[in-house]
Amino acid sequence: MDAKQKTNKKQFTGVVTRDKMDKTVIVSVPRFVKHPKYHKFYKQTKTFKVHDESNQYKTGDKVIIEETKPISKGKSFIVVA
Repeated sequence: MDAKQKTNKKQFTGVVTRDKMDKTVIVSVPRFVKHPKYHKFYKQTKTFKVHDESNQYKTGDKVIIEETKPISKGKSFIVVA
């Protein structure tokens, strides 16, 4: 197998909004959506619980998260960078 294989895992870029839990951070991921009738773009934000094994990311850090197998009931993403 090659070292650079294409994976089908979803990746998002977001900002850490909370880091109070152990080995978990809350990441806010914004996206722009076009209104179906008025054709204006507006921002929607979704939050994800993300696994952070070393507790190194703090509030305000910009991170890349990647989909993985479920770690717990609410966590299915890990921090890549």
